[in-house]
Amino acid sequence: MEDTAGSNPQSLGFTEKLKSWLSWSWTYVCFIWFGMVLIMIYVLWSPLKLQETLTSASVFLNTLTPKFYVALTGTSSLISGLILIFEWWYFRKYGTSFIEQVSVSHLRPLLGGVESSSTTGLFTSVNGEAEPRPSVSECKVWRNPLNLFRGAEYNRYTWVTGKEPLTYYDMNLSAQDHQTFFTGDTPQLRPEDAVMQKAWRERNPQARIRAAYQAIEMNHECAAAYVLLAEEEATTITEAERLFKKALSIAGKDINLLVYIKRRLAMCARKLGRIKEAVKMMRDLIAIEPICGMYDLYHVTHISSASIDISLPKSATICYTSALLKARAVSDKFSPEAASRRGLSTAEMNAVEAIHRAVEFNPHVPKYLLEMKSLILPPEHILKRGDSEAVAYAFFHLQHWKRAEGALNLLHCTWEGTFRIIPYPLEKGHLFYPYPGCTETADRELLPSFHEVSVYPKKELPFFILFTAGLCSFTAMLAMLTHQFPELMGVFAKAFFSTLFAPLGFFADKMESFMPSSFWHQLTRI
Repeated sequence: MEDTAGSNPQSLGFTEKLKSWLSWSWTYVCFIWFGMVLIMIYVLWSPLKLQETLTSASVFLNTLTPKFYVALTGTSSLISGLILIFEWWYFRKYGTSFIEQVSVSHLRPLLGGVESSSTTGLFTSVNGEAEPRPSVSECKVWRNPLNLFRGAEYNRYTWVTGKEPLTYYDMNLSAQDHQTFFTGDTPQLRPEDAVMQKAWRERNPQARIRAAYQAIEMNHECAAAYVLLAEEEATTITEAERLFKKALSIAGKDINLLVYIKRRLAMCARKLGRIKEAVKMMRDLIAIEPICGMYDLYHVTHISSASIDISLPKSATICYTSALLKARAVSDKFSPEAASRRGLSTAEMNAVEAIHRAVEFNPHVPKYLLEMKSLILPPEHILKRGDSEAVAYAFFHLQHWKRAEGALNLLHCTWEGTFRIIPYPLEKGHLFYPYPGCTETADRELLPSFHEVSVYPKKELPFFILFTAGLCSFTAMLAMLTHQFPELMGVFAKAFFSTLFAPLGFFADKMESFMPSSFWHQLTRI
């Protein structure tokens, strides 16, 4: 086994060298093959009577009426138009070209275009060292610490608009979270816990509520059932708070349950205007879960802290609140005209750099803060650096940017300058990892269908869409010109084909003068 394991690197190295050599030689092989085809055509010119065939073909083409050419170009225009419509629909739905995707998936391996495994997953950091780059599978979604209450908030939106603010994928992730949090800390699963496990998996809200009441009938101290009723059945924040307090009084020593209930009680206090009480609850959570409690504390207190600990796990809340704290110190007196004349002061430079840092982390947020895009209710799960995180941040923090005089004006004047610092965000970052390319797909799963997902970097139209659009327009123009001016287009077609085949005739004449015909005759006989 050791010998086999030791020989694997050598065999892999030989395979990689063979692949690289084939990839390098493929271009030259194509040229050689093309030359051999030309030579073969010339050798078989007389035996296969290609001259007579071309002559008969030209006679046949001359006998065709202009109506045939109109039908030919019209059909070509129709087919290319259908391909264009399909390509455009596929690009709008999946963000890529169908022809390009098929070509990359099936033709690139045949042409030796596979990337070397030695460099996969690596990128160059700011200090020049090679570090592992997050792959597509690492675009992990996180539970939104400020997710709204389904009964008191999400359902009210549905009653008013008739639209579902949560996707099935998002609710399914929440069901998995609840099953993990609230299974109980006993070695054996209690009957009421089994009922609650089934309740979290129910897709129908009424079925979940009925299961919660069933669990309460089995055990009046089933805290998880009261949590579900507070989340799903309570139609007001006050009612939800009452049910959460009931759950807290019977929660026991289950840490997961205690943390969840205290966090939601803090959210209730915050929504009811009791900010100091909410802050105290979150500070108490720090003693249980330091990182989680500190992260939620910044969410609840918003900008009441004098500074933000940037060493915490990065998020839009941390980055943009830090930028707001620095921006509000200078934004009330900031003027772009004055700044262009005298330059930026140290405090203004720090504020601009903080904004650039925040925009690099999540470039979707400014459009919501500047109200260039309409806001929706935030989902229950978010993707860091994605549109879902931007929606969640702006939903709760837009009011604080508006309260800081001139902060939105400073953001409006400076946020787009970030993109000049990182012109190729998918390849190399400036202060953070390169921007992940999987955010669009994940955000489409998390956000409702009526919301237009923000995409970064903005995708250009694929080559094949432009190509099919040009082909459709060109063939349609030819069909119209052939219909209107048949004789003139016939002369143009003959001149075009004669010019097209002129190099072939020139090549044949040169070969004939270079090699005597008797030699080729003897060679064809052999």
